[in-house]
Amino acid sequence: MKPRIASLLLFSLFALSCAFLQPTPTPPPEASSTPDPLDTSWDDRSIFKEGLVPSAQWALNELDGATVYHIELDIADNLSHVNGSEEVRYTNTESEPLTEARFRLFPNILGGKMEVANLLVNEATATPRYDLRNSLMIVPFSAPLAPGESVVIRMDFSVEVPRTVELNYGVLAYDQDVLALAHAYPMVSVFDDEGWNAEIPPQEGDVTYADASFFIVKVTAPKGVTVVASGRRVGFTEAEQTQSTVVASGPARDFYLAASPNYVETSINADGVLIRSYTTANFSEGSQSLVETAARAIKVFSERYAPYPYTELDFVSTPTLALGIEYPGMIAITSWIYDTENDFANEYLEATVAHEVGHQWFYNLVGDDQLDDPWLDESLTQFITLQYFIDTYGIAGSEEFKGSLEFRWDMIARENIPIGLPVAEYDGATYSGIVYGRGPLFFVALRDSMGQPAFDAFLKEYTQSLAWKISTPDALQSLAEKHCACDLDDIFNEWVYP
Repeated sequence: MKPRIASLLLFSLFALSCAFLQPTPTPPPEASSTPDPLDTSWDDRSIFKEGLVPSAQWALNELDGATVYHIELDIADNLSHVNGSEEVRYTNTESEPLTEARFRLFPNILGGKMEVANLLVNEATATPRYDLRNSLMIVPFSAPLAPGESVVIRMDFSVEVPRTVELNYGVLAYDQDVLALAHAYPMVSVFDDEGWNAEIPPQEGDVTYADASFFIVKVTAPKGVTVVASGRRVGFTEAEQTQSTVVASGPARDFYLAASPNYVETSINADGVLIRSYTTANFSEGSQSLVETAARAIKVFSERYAPYPYTELDFVSTPTLALGIEYPGMIAITSWIYDTENDFANEYLEATVAHEVGHQWFYNLVGDDQLDDPWLDESLTQFITLQYFIDTYGIAGSEEFKGSLEFRWDMIARENIPIGLPVAEYDGATYSGIVYGRGPLFFVALRDSMGQPAFDAFLKEYTQSLAWKISTPDALQSLAEKHCACDLDDIFNEWVYP
């Protein structure tokens, strides 16, 4: 995600089966039927295969215990109210028994409202507790869940969507005929070395910290509305007044959708990845430029770090107050940046798109605690955006973007504030100046200290060895030291740690 535009400092930004008619009248012929994807077995991951490029399909057999979501979302005619139901298969992958599961109800701190009803744990009624201004739902188990055991949690929920973009950049909002539906389902919290990790996110940074999971989602919406959602479409039906789309997404750290009656699609296919952009018809030229930029970025990052994992990448224009916001396989871009007649938009489009594409590697493929360690995704993604400009235009062609990083740090007088602080310990100016300015310059210094070949090998192994896992500062430093065969305490103490 990016800081606000107002700061002027952000680039961060079924398997089908049919019963055949038999010629004999006995028994009577069965009607043709299509299995409901939401009835997919919890352990059957074949529905996700076609959404992954071949080199990423290994994850389907390796992520034992990953959470699986089956979600239904019913979007009202006014696009500002959603009714939903959710079944979650949660597996205890920890080394200790768990007595509860915790879910984030993010709309309750994003200007909207989420209510949960009919909560069941393994078909038994459960009574939850709430905390963090009703943004945390604590679901008790009737007996401790042993390591390796699973539980199925079911609930109904409703979401009132705010009609303003003022909170957290408008990630959850209905405005200007666009519904941006981020974090609009009960989301399982991460259990890590702190236990169940949950807090109220500061306004400046990202909202979520999530494990890689699998999602099958059915979205019902009014006819005439274009619905764009994370993942690959695996089903579509129409009724008299509504349409229903089913998507499968995973591995992924979140699920996102946007919807508008005004979206027009622009698309290209680049090296096996379908890149689509959705905005209004008057921005078709900007939309074409955007998908071409995204194709270049995917090529650079795939060659340098790891192949882009999905067969699709979608962009949607929204009224967000950030330049762009990253989601798995999907990116929200502020609407005005598509305007090729706006010199300011032209200046920002390429860097914004490259940055947000970079988050598909650092935030999604390699996860991190975005609230406590924002430099592991934002600073690193700013650095690989610089790498994009180097690889695309050469050192000389990258100087303008590198200058923008230095400008951010200059705006706070190049204060030597550590880049490794939690988001909550920065104010708006220092968050931009340190995480988005000084942070990527740390990676430049680390590259120069290690030497280009060792640094390149380190960052490639870092990406591939931590794919679909959660990284930490210690993991990054240890792997860097392995590749340079050196002690990097001095440079990390100078730049990263308090």
